[in-house]
Amino acid sequence: MGRGRAKAKQIKVARKLKYYSPDTDLGALQKELGGEHGSDSGADPYDESDYSDYADKYADVDDEPEESEQR
Repeated sequence: MGRGRAKAKQIKVARKLKYYSPDTDLGALQKELGGEHGSDSGADPYDESDYSDYADKYADVDDEPEESEQR
């Protein structure tokens, strides 16, 4: 026994998290998510040129079969 208080507190915390909605600063959120407007409007975030050094460095790793595949 003795679980009643712990369970009641968990329910209280869960309800508070579910129904409490703090004021959101939408301007700060836009700055954080979008950055500055116009700075890199046409840039591709998945540009592979940034990773070409890694591709060359680890190219031989993918060519070797794992031990479990050799059997």
